Amino acid sequence: MHEIEPFYNWRHIYVSEEDEQSPFYGRVYSEFEYSQTIYNFYIHPQWDEFGSRTLYLKVILADYDEKYAVIELLGEWNDAIENDIMQLKREVIDKFQQAGIHKFIFIAENVLNYHSGDRDYYEEWYEEMIDEEGWAVLLNMPEQTQYDFRKAKLQRYIELVELPNWRTFKPFHLFRKMDDDQVKRLG
Repeated sequence: MHEIEPFYNWRHIYVSEEDEQSPFYGRVYSEFEYSQTIYNFYIHPQWDEFGSRTLYLKVILADYDEKYAVIELLGEWNDAIENDIMQLKREVIDKFQQAGIHKFIFIAENVLNYHSGDRDYYEEWYEEMIDEEGWAVLLNMPEQTQYDFRKAKLQRYIELVELPNWRTFKPFHLFRKMDDDQVKRLG
């Protein structure tokens, strides 16, 4: 796991620790000191901790003009024990929503497990997004993780999307594709 780095090809456009509106503004990272773990496996030091012991993230783009964010996830999404959705909602999503962002693309290809819990935070978040014509997608979540997510019937709140070549898109083009698809789905 220590070799899985957050996507970095857009760093010339956006750096979350330099964005004053980002929850991770001012963070300093080491390239050499591995201190964070998921189940005793060290992870790359560029991942951001937000209150979960098993799920980490990296905001790889936030566009306040177009009102969207792209966030990459790593680890195990555990709502049953850790209540990760509450942590994600309160520590990250709420802060971006206060800054006007209501459309979220989560890169979920490195979310290895999902354990369901209460739906309240998903419902709350969904209602807030809909009020602002927003949406959220989970991009490229592994099949087994999708199975558990669908079993909990959470795809009503966060759309599961497959787009294996997302890295070839420029940020705005990825957003435009997701936005067009979501407007059709929700409209």
